[in-house]
Amino acid sequence: MSRHRYTLIAILAFVVWPSTSTVNAAVWPSGREVAPLQARPFDLRDVTLLDGPFREAMRRNQRYLHDLESDRLLWYFRKTAGLATPGEPMGGWERMELRGHTMGHYLSACALMVASTGDEKLKAKADAIIVELARCQKALGSGYLSAYPEEQIDRVIALKQVWAPWYTLHKIYAGLIDMYVYCGNAQALEIAQGMARWAKGRLDPLDRAAMQEMLNHTEQGGMNETLANLYGVTGERAWLELAERFNADAYNNPLILHRDEMKGLHVNSFIPNVIGTARQYELTGAPTTRRIAEFFWRSVVHGRTYCTGGTSIDEHWRSDPYRLADQLGAHTQETCCTYNMLKLTRHLFAWEPDAAYMDYYERSLINSILATQDPSTGMMMYFVTLASGCWKYFNTPRDSFWCCTGSGLENHAKYADTIYFHNDDTLWVNLFIASELNWKGKGIIVRQQTSFPEVSATKLTFDASQPVELDLRLRVPEWATQGVTLKIDGQPQAVTAQPGSFLSIRRTWQSKTQVEMTMPMGLWLCPMPDDPNLAAVMYGPLVLAGALGEVPQDLIYTTNNWFQFPEDRIVGAPVLVTTQRDPQAWIHPVEGKPLTFRTNGVGRPNDVTLVPYHRLFDQHYAIYWRLTDEAGWQRIQAERRAREEASAREAARQAALDARKIDAVEIGVSDSEKAHQMKGENTRTGTHAGCRWRDAENGWFEYRLKVLPSRSVKLHCTYWGSDSGRVFDILVDGTKIATQKLAQNKPGEFFDVEYAIDASLIEGKESVVVRFSAHRGSTAGGLFGCATLRPNP
Repeated sequence: MSRHRYTLIAILAFVVWPSTSTVNAAVWPSGREVAPLQARPFDLRDVTLLDGPFREAMRRNQRYLHDLESDRLLWYFRKTAGLATPGEPMGGWERMELRGHTMGHYLSACALMVASTGDEKLKAKADAIIVELARCQKALGSGYLSAYPEEQIDRVIALKQVWAPWYTLHKIYAGLIDMYVYCGNAQALEIAQGMARWAKGRLDPLDRAAMQEMLNHTEQGGMNETLANLYGVTGERAWLELAERFNADAYNNPLILHRDEMKGLHVNSFIPNVIGTARQYELTGAPTTRRIAEFFWRSVVHGRTYCTGGTSIDEHWRSDPYRLADQLGAHTQETCCTYNMLKLTRHLFAWEPDAAYMDYYERSLINSILATQDPSTGMMMYFVTLASGCWKYFNTPRDSFWCCTGSGLENHAKYADTIYFHNDDTLWVNLFIASELNWKGKGIIVRQQTSFPEVSATKLTFDASQPVELDLRLRVPEWATQGVTLKIDGQPQAVTAQPGSFLSIRRTWQSKTQVEMTMPMGLWLCPMPDDPNLAAVMYGPLVLAGALGEVPQDLIYTTNNWFQFPEDRIVGAPVLVTTQRDPQAWIHPVEGKPLTFRTNGVGRPNDVTLVPYHRLFDQHYAIYWRLTDEAGWQRIQAERRAREEASAREAARQAALDARKIDAVEIGVSDSEKAHQMKGENTRTGTHAGCRWRDAENGWFEYRLKVLPSRSVKLHCTYWGSDSGRVFDILVDGTKIATQKLAQNKPGEFFDVEYAIDASLIEGKESVVVRFSAHRGSTAGGLFGCATLRPNP
């Protein structure tokens, strides 16, 4: 996270240390908490954003929430319930097995937005949707409610292939409960309780072992959190017990023992489960659940987090902790993961208000949340790409609806939820966001005026109906290593607080009292934990990105969450040739352009302009930079020439293949796989070395590929030469044509195999089904390429 970390809460010389009150409340409103908590956030209705980048982002999101058509969001709910379906459904993921997840996010976002802004028109729209969802639930009759048929639940319980039905239901539950909590919609709570009774009935027959097997089989989302929240607002113990059944032992058991065994696991399955465990701690006080959440947070933030505050690559943790230098690619840090890590951080801060939690929160909020909304359209990003030379890409308004589109709807509706925390006599100012707090219980209004991060300072003005004694705790950021200055009513104050702590001021606050704090930013390097010569350039909490040239608009908006950056459109990033590790020696501000910098004489082959990542759009960019000396630069040039020669050879080889190609499937690309009628069991996909793969552990997958009738055809397949211990059969229309073994065939390289398809297997056919089927206890694939070819001339 940072170069230095201090946990000291420093006190001004004239201040008396206050006692810390235990607060029986949590970061999610319910009032049924029993854990000893030290702080809680304010109700969203008590905090109003003022002009600034966060308010602008919220307003863009608000417009999008109004624009989305209710009938389109409801379309598959109505169809599943056998009701009339006017209009057409949304596109993208809302026509796939995950359909309905957007509705849950949408309801949560509307509830949060209404609480944040008082938007009565949006509330009326969301309330009307609740009425229609109640109609759907009634038509189904069992309490079940979703946009997909209940058959998906049958499949997940039977451990058959299915996308993520519990994940989708979690979002729907959460949206309904949020509508009750933030908008007072009692009907939404009734629907959620009906769904919970249905879920209990479906899961009661499963013993613990069967339940855990089901959880391990598919992405379950945060069912353990939302059912705990349902208990929190209803007091029905059955929902807490059902929530605990959704705790995944495979995740929690190593964490209990303080072991990081997360390598290879799916990140956005893991984090929501830990959030649920954290929520259960607040409702039960069980100390083990707290230890799980705290150790997990430390493991991710310190060992698996990029400079931006984000985590994951290809939706997974692919490496051991503290190994990130080789984990930069096109699909780094899924935005949903940041959304969930911030939710978890709020819980932990409530238990122990340590400034380190908010230092992480600030960095992530600016660089991985604010940065992911397109200022032109309000659309959202799926992955924050850290591979150099790429660019930001966004969903389309009606035909994407990725998971990160849904979490994005919420992200930009709740910027006010963590700025301030409090207990009985303490106010924490965690974030520097222009806002106004109405602390009704104390009869005071606190107005925070700031242009942060453009200007690294903030001013708090108190308006008290009568004098009130409080402890004000202002965060001194971990990056404020040049020191902070403080004034109260214009008078300078002595400050002993260290970076990464809270500065505490206890006094009786009167109307018009002003507190001003400045905290100069400085340039510093954030190196990879396993490679000090691969580093990002930071300015305070801001990630500075190198602007490498404009990107055409047709490459920015897409329906494909696993967007493949065309190789010929990715641009090269300069190397920084310097032995000086203080960037202030070779990076200088650009005069007349705030928060804009340029390297000076160290860029090879050219210097580069650096701007905050959250303000960079429509540009190729680089975030991590290779630092080297002159000799190293010469080696890099030689390696580049060798790669260019190899690339030319590969292009010639590919051209020869293309001349023979009959048909080809783009592995892992949903549109291409769908066009080739992909099916399978226990199959998965991901990215390695910049290429997509598919495999099936103890399972199979298949594609339908075109052939030339009554002529011999070759099947061309590409594998990774370092894979080992994998044996699988290749079948054409049910007939085995080969058995392939992957056993370190060509370490560190891709390799191709061509299999002959006899003319008798394709006689009179225009296409065939090619299946890759694992031997017992083995894995089919990974397959990186698959095509049918004409024989060599």
